[in-house]
Amino acid sequence: MHAKDSKRYQVRFLCSLFGVTKQAYYKYDENALMLKLAQEEFVLQYIHDIRKLDHGIGGMKLWFMYQRDFVENKPVGRDRFEDIVDKYGLKVRNKIRKPKTTDSTHVLPTYPNLTKELIPLEPNQLWVSDITYITMWVDESTYIFCYLSLILDAYSEEIVGWSVGESLETIYPKEALKMALKRIEGNKDVNLIHHSDRGSQYASNEYVDLLKSYGISISMTENGDPKENAKAERINNTMKNELLKDCIFENIEQVREAVESAVEFYNKERPHMSIDMMTPEEAAKCVGEIKKRWISYRSIAIKGRLDGLEIAENSLLASSCQCSTSLVNHLQE
Repeated sequence: MHAKDSKRYQVRFLCSLFGVTKQAYYKYDENALMLKLAQEEFVLQYIHDIRKLDHGIGGMKLWFMYQRDFVENKPVGRDRFEDIVDKYGLKVRNKIRKPKTTDSTHVLPTYPNLTKELIPLEPNQLWVSDITYITMWVDESTYIFCYLSLILDAYSEEIVGWSVGESLETIYPKEALKMALKRIEGNKDVNLIHHSDRGSQYASNEYVDLLKSYGISISMTENGDPKENAKAERINNTMKNELLKDCIFENIEQVREAVESAVEFYNKERPHMSIDMMTPEEAAKCVGEIKKRWISYRSIAIKGRLDGLEIAENSLLASSCQCSTSLVNHLQE
């Protein structure tokens, strides 16, 4: 009664009506509050203990388990239990379906993979590009996607272009490309390869024409093997599972702000094992082979094949010279 209309039903009047003091009422109220807090803490601990055993168990199953295990100990009601789950963000979101970001079923012209035997030895020699998705939550159970286009310099590991779009339209990868192209404007000596998958965005006339207008060679994967575009796959993973890990986005503006900050940190602050623990910005000032803090079996294999080819060419050249010498000697005789 007091909670519904405190002016009409004052504590002093109600206490006198039931023959108790105000101090007794407030003591009871304090005890009730402490009991409520203790129950809430107990529910939280119970949920955390169960989630250690079953990380994805939902709220309904938790409620039935809680009620079953503590039926004799005055468990909190279902509504209260759900309120606690909501209050502390303990709902389990539905498993996110992964959207397809690459459509290679188009009839647009594609290009061969020019990177199979390539080890870049300076910046702006090889750029790799890819598109990945980022989840945005409309509410606790409803989500939509936006799409992140990234372009990475394969030598320096620097993110040279990026764009976040609402769809998979070519306009967004093209925005990332335009950002990257600012680095080579006016440089006529660039010998650059752009490598990507065979997605319709990268094979589109407008994307290809922009590359050709800068004299950039076009390279594409030849099958669905992620190893054909490994660096692009790696930066996607780093962006989503490290730089943006545990970020919860509600709209595309939040995603763009977070990506901008992440790219800034990645390029200027984060050391990279592939470039001798330098930052990408530092590596972009280098020329020549950079020491890796891990073993690159791809590089070893490529160097081995190149060394073998060089030996074969030298052997062929030596044989050719010997034949020429023998012929000269024979003619002189």
